[in-house]
Amino acid sequence: MAFPQSFLDELAARNDILDVVGSYVSLQPKGGSYWGCCPFHNEKTPSFHVLQDKQYYHCFGCKKGGGVINFIMDIENLSYPDAVRFLAKRVNMPVPEDRESDGADRLRHRLLDLNRDAARYYYEVLQSPDGAAVQAYLNRRQIRRGIAVRFGMGAARDGWDHLLRAMTEKGYTKQELLKAGLIVQNKSGGFYDKFRNRLILPVVDVRGDVVGFGSRVIDKSEPKYMNTSETPVYSKRRVLYGLNLAKKTKRPNIILCEGNLDVVTLHQAGFDNAVASMGTALTVEQTRLLSRYTKELILCYDNDNAGQLATQRALDILKNSEFTVRVLQLPRRLVDGSYIKQDADDFIKFQGPQAFERLLSGSENGIEFRMSQVAAKYDLKNDADRIAYAAEISQILCTLDSAVEREIYTVRAAEVAGLTPEAMRNEVSRTYSKQKRKEHWAETRREMNPVATLQPQARAFRYANLRSAMAEEGVIRLMMRDDDLYDKLCVLRPEEFSSPLLGKIYSLLCADREAGRPHSMAALGGILSPEEMSHFTAILQKPESVSGAEQALSDYIRIIREEADRQIGGDELDPLLAAQEKYKFKKGYGGKNL
Repeated sequence: MAFPQSFLDELAARNDILDVVGSYVSLQPKGGSYWGCCPFHNEKTPSFHVLQDKQYYHCFGCKKGGGVINFIMDIENLSYPDAVRFLAKRVNMPVPEDRESDGADRLRHRLLDLNRDAARYYYEVLQSPDGAAVQAYLNRRQIRRGIAVRFGMGAARDGWDHLLRAMTEKGYTKQELLKAGLIVQNKSGGFYDKFRNRLILPVVDVRGDVVGFGSRVIDKSEPKYMNTSETPVYSKRRVLYGLNLAKKTKRPNIILCEGNLDVVTLHQAGFDNAVASMGTALTVEQTRLLSRYTKELILCYDNDNAGQLATQRALDILKNSEFTVRVLQLPRRLVDGSYIKQDADDFIKFQGPQAFERLLSGSENGIEFRMSQVAAKYDLKNDADRIAYAAEISQILCTLDSAVEREIYTVRAAEVAGLTPEAMRNEVSRTYSKQKRKEHWAETRREMNPVATLQPQARAFRYANLRSAMAEEGVIRLMMRDDDLYDKLCVLRPEEFSSPLLGKIYSLLCADREAGRPHSMAALGGILSPEEMSHFTAILQKPESVSGAEQALSDYIRIIREEADRQIGGDELDPLLAAQEKYKFKKGYGGKNL
């Protein structure tokens, strides 16, 4: 174990899980525990469960779970050692030297130091005569010096190894530069700078660390934009450009843009709530990050086909979230008799901040955007197109949870298509009923498959012997709820468990008991992977009565032994699997894979 057990116990005691989770999630007491909307996936109905007496959390929706350290690992995207340090800093606890910390943790800190020094180097180049070409480009883009400084902009010189030489002089190795994505290795084994003759835009996370870089050429060369590839400290799915600044905004919402320079221009114009994803569509991980700072998002993507698709994808991701979502559609600009697309940067330059503010105030909500997109596909003076429009729009309207919303937008859709409200209501009602029947049939099929309902979601943890695994889960639950049962478990060995993961958890709990220490979620979080911890908490959520625990334990041990003997004897037919096959045959499903 990297950290002493005594230190982890004190750390967990001083970081009560209810206080820590409550600083990120709005929790309400219910039935002796606390519930809220999960910060790890989008939902409107709370399924995130925090048990203060047991000091762990579990989400019944996405199945994530663990102790207080696991929560910080997930919510802050930190390694286990860094999450420990994060919590220690929170309560002003000194952290003992981590002698067993592996190289991955040390590498992470080394790469963050390297990125910081590289950002300083690029910044200094921009301020020097060598940065004149990039500075001229910024002037053409009307980006003021103050805003460039605020975003830490820099310049990469036009040469093959300027950064490489500067960083190796500071003591960094070529392998570290390679791992940070700052240099590239050629076919002959040589190295050269990845970013050359470019404007550099450091990517700073919400903790203030430089995790990567974005860049743009200042001439006509390709590729126009180039970002840091995935590294041990940078994942484009988990970061938003400009959020380190936008999180401080006084505005009530956050604007999502496509490009880094859109963000810069908007901040310069007074819209300091703008952020952008790093060369990727909006991700669930980014929405989790945003949920810490706002509950209202405004999508402001480019008005070309790619931008419209990006808006649709973002709306799909945000569909069942707590966010209020609006869409700001930028109008096309008339140039020499033709209308051309424009992004936020163009709009601010040609129409000004006041015009953007008016657009912002009049932006439409997500359902209005979807409806306008569907209407644009059809000629609503043509009867066949009106019928097709009604069919497609009803697919969207029937997803609205609120009956009032369905009614309002159904009437509006009828007006657009020139249909009577009653006809459109009937179409929406028919589509809604059809969808509900489809969902009911899918649920029925799941219920007809007992194996699927009992198996873990993660394929890596699937049980080879369900009957034994259900008993093994019961043993673990009883161990966590009644330490006095340990003496009766001496006959059971981890090797007898059919599930390697359950055997591993059992052996860890036994080790705690033999050492005379209480079971600690904080310590287990350093041994079990996040996925293993989530499965562990899922097991603990299942019902298990402590009354009659001795008899239940005896039955569990007997079943585990029977199944272990069955495997040794060569009879590998799991009774639960056999029951499923018999059930399917009786119902006439034959060999169908339900």
